[in-house]
Amino acid sequence: MRKMAIWRPLTPHDVEGLMHVANVVHTELQERDSVFAERARIFPKGCLVLEEEARICGYAISHPIRHGQPPALDTFLGEIASDADQFYIHDVCVLPELRGRGHAFEAVDRLLAIAERYPTICLVSVYGTAPFWARFGFRPPDTIDHTLSEKIGGYGDDAIYLERRNDSRNNP
Repeated sequence: MRKMAIWRPLTPHDVEGLMHVANVVHTELQERDSVFAERARIFPKGCLVLEEEARICGYAISHPIRHGQPPALDTFLGEIASDADQFYIHDVCVLPELRGRGHAFEAVDRLLAIAERYPTICLVSVYGTAPFWARFGFRPPDTIDHTLSEKIGGYGDDAIYLERRNDSRNNP
């Protein structure tokens, strides 16, 4: 009988397994293992792994940022800004063979609970996932400045910047 996959906090020992998932799913959006390790070190409560039978099958990385200033792909943060006023979901990733079981929804629900204290949450949608994120109330903002637009371009031609307000008027 197969054990159920569960989300749990990311530990430094999980980075190798996380990289396996990233390399399977993000063949064109590569990031260094040290970038993921840094996120787990500076904001551990926003970093999760999906584990099934002692194997990492997914991950979720998130952290606070200054409004409208998500990091460029594969860059270090150094630290969480003391004046961070927006929550950023960097990635929610599940291996293809575990998709369709609600794991990504569960991870997003956990991240949204962590993000409750921020007025807005943002992310960069890739691979045509904007409809998935729309289910949680994420929408493109009315305007995006040139600097943010250039940064989003580093995530690929199909990348879309999305935001969600943390109030009942703007969320499903």
